[in-house]
Amino acid sequence: MDFSSSQFWVSLLQIIWIDLLLSGDNAVVIALACRSLPENRRKIGIWLGAGAAVGLRIVFALVVSYLLNVPFLKVVGGVLLFWIAIKLAMGEEEAHSDIEASDNLWRAVRTIAIADAVMSLDNVIAIAAASRGHPELFIFGLLLSIPLIIMGAQLLTSIIERFPILVWLGAALLGWIAAEMIIGDIAVLQWLQVNMPSWVTPVPTDASALGIGPAAMPHYISSAIGAALVCLVAYLLKKKPADQPG
Repeated sequence: MDFSSSQFWVSLLQIIWIDLLLSGDNAVVIALACRSLPENRRKIGIWLGAGAAVGLRIVFALVVSYLLNVPFLKVVGGVLLFWIAIKLAMGEEEAHSDIEASDNLWRAVRTIAIADAVMSLDNVIAIAAASRGHPELFIFGLLLSIPLIIMGAQLLTSIIERFPILVWLGAALLGWIAAEMIIGDIAVLQWLQVNMPSWVTPVPTDASALGIGPAAMPHYISSAIGAALVCLVAYLLKKKPADQPG
């Protein structure tokens, strides 16, 4: 690749911008999942979570062209992300013994890994599109995401400790992303194209063979519903035990 060409620098800046935007999603998940860990285990959880996020991006990079055209993959992933967001909003009891702390660490890492597996596909697709077929730019994008995720998660964890309300905002963000994934699934888009054509719009740069995506208004409405649904369900589930007679 010609490093003096304008295309190289445009692609490079696009990848940096994409990483700054999309690494925040992973950082939110890691921060929410690690917020209840003891201080001595929190950094371990953040590092393991960031490692899982980057590792999954590399795996998806190898099979991205196939996964793009698997119907209902994003629907399943979106539903799974909904449940993860609800669990994170509800929170878990803090551990007090060393054994419980160890269990909580691996439970947090497991939650992070599942959520990252759901979200990393879209991240890889965006970086792959910006790299325009140049593997060196693609690898750079993956490597850049490592420090961004780690620093972002550490910063968010400390902020969440001071402002617990941000837990709900983070969970709402995951609900927004989950709804985006569902409405962007290839099977859902095909159904909308046939039954509700005004809900889709041509996307010439779409990485899948479909070439369409959700229109702006349905996209934002469904995403807002997803964010609100996570908060509502988590609130009702969290409130329910207190309402039951002891």
